[in-house]
Amino acid sequence: MSGFVLADLIAICLFAAAWVIYHHMLRTHARTALNAQMSYYRLRWMQEMANRDVRIVDSAIIATLQNGTAFFASTSLLALGGTAALLRSSDDMMRVATDLPFGFVPTRAMFEIKVVGLLILFGYAFFKFAWAYRLFNYCAILIGATPPAKSENDDERRRIATYAGRMNIAAARQFTRGQRAFFFALAYLGWFLGPYVLMITTAIVLFFMWSRQYRSEAHDAIDPTKHMSDSDAS
Repeated sequence: MSGFVLADLIAICLFAAAWVIYHHMLRTHARTALNAQMSYYRLRWMQEMANRDVRIVDSAIIATLQNGTAFFASTSLLALGGTAALLRSSDDMMRVATDLPFGFVPTRAMFEIKVVGLLILFGYAFFKFAWAYRLFNYCAILIGATPPAKSENDDERRRIATYAGRMNIAAARQFTRGQRAFFFALAYLGWFLGPYVLMITTAIVLFFMWSRQYRSEAHDAIDPTKHMSDSDAS
């Protein structure tokens, strides 16, 4: 009745498996991933912050991170609203799908199932970005609570700085998961053109996400085993 066939089930299972496998890969190969390497520098940043009496720069960086997170959270809400509007215009979208040269026309029920799945993805992304924004706020509070460099209580200063670093890492982790939902949402759009297109778009997005974590210029930039050549400077 809904037009859901075996190929759709296989495609959506592969989509979910790709998400889970990528998440597991980042956890099991964390030492070499770009995110894990940046986590080290986030903690190092908070340790250096503890040695400064004036922390205007640190506050400005945190504010920048918060602004970027707020932008993505707002974008998630806009995406949610736009996707919800598709449910009210199912008939119009079906007519558009009929005119497309792909030869794939889903049923109304199948189309609405796909839209609901897209709503779930954007809703997940919003909650991750909103929580990341809150965690960056907590990190800013911990920076303010860190005793000054001239404080006699050195142990407390270092302890709170470590807390701030961990909070910063936790915020970045939530932000990354929100971005990951956006990337997989792009792959999910392929399902509107058919299950086989979803398989292809999932593989493409998974490859680009993997390459950015392990084989990108950003990864090599902070890899101590890499050295800049003359061609890299051009």
